[in-house]
Amino acid sequence: MSIEIVDESGAGIDLDAVKRLATHVYEQMRIHAEADVYVRFVEPGPMEELHLEWMDLSGPTDVMSFPMDELKPGEDAEPGVLGDIVVCSDVAAEQARAAGHSTMDEVLLLVTHGLLHLMGYDHGDDEEKAEMFGLQRRLLLTYFAAREPGRTRIPQPTED
Repeated sequence: MSIEIVDESGAGIDLDAVKRLATHVYEQMRIHAEADVYVRFVEPGPMEELHLEWMDLSGPTDVMSFPMDELKPGEDAEPGVLGDIVVCSDVAAEQARAAGHSTMDEVLLLVTHGLLHLMGYDHGDDEEKAEMFGLQRRLLLTYFAAREPGRTRIPQPTED
């Protein structure tokens, strides 16, 4: 498996923790071990450019996902390129402050969210949202339970 992570934002993101989380999500979702993903942390300027180009929306957003080979989770998962995730570190920090948790917790939440989008999950309606956010919560709970057994609180998503 190739999980490439780059911090272009200079925000000091714990890239090892992001890789551990991505590996955990791969394992839990049974993504093929040879599926590639690229995670990039950027400043607001580059994120705003992507947001405008791909969504026709101004201003930076928290996370954007770009699926490539439309890989699906499960026992019959295939190798290939899962896709790219771009996270704006500044927006993540703002959301973390507003939600009352650490920036790193927000980053892990956003990367989980992005990975689920790469696997085809979405939150366009109430049913999709319940499924995706429930899965996101379970993935974060199991990730934190394995690394911080006494932890009782996980980061909650902000509304999209």
